Amino acid sequence: MLALAALPGTALGRLGEPSIASPAAWAAAGAAARMLHDAPLPPWRGWSLEGLASDLDRECEWLVTNGVLPADLVTRNREVAEAALRPWTPVFMHGDPQITHVFVDGDQVTGVIDWSEAAQGVALFDLAILTLGHEEHLGDVLAGYGSDVDLGVIHGWWSLRSLRAIRWLIEHGFDPFLPGCEVDVLGAQM
Repeated sequence: MLALAALPGTALGRLGEPSIASPAAWAAAGAAARMLHDAPLPPWRGWSLEGLASDLDRECEWLVTNGVLPADLVTRNREVAEAALRPWTPVFMHGDPQITHVFVDGDQVTGVIDWSEAAQGVALFDLAILTLGHEEHLGDVLAGYGSDVDLGVIHGWWSLRSLRAIRWLIEHGFDPFLPGCEVDVLGAQM
């Protein structure tokens, strides 16, 4: 079994904490995402648009019904998430490229872990997850990615992912209310 300690470098950062990685390292992460998205599609499919919309509606209802978040915060972010709920051209996506899954050494990406969500999917989802809670590095990632990106769709994915994740995080002992985490991401969309 390969130990994670064998992977050179350190994680690009952690959600809720400032990243000490350089802008060039963030750009390298964007370039790595571009390489993956340009690779041949895997044979297995990812989510469906209808499934995402249904899941999002269910999570939004749960958040409000259980008093987890104020209704206006959920409603506004549900509206922002609409930008992500549109047909896409499938790419080979990682599916969960959060910054703790991307390792860098200096300005170079040395590895990406946790491929359990990899599938045919949405390029901008990967870019949104990579920059979730670190909007200040979105320009660096996009510089490395190298193409025009609809920022409204990135914001939509930030909202959609955060709304869908909060219940899971709470039920599994994580705190989405910590500074810089999912609830703050939703608040920044207001």
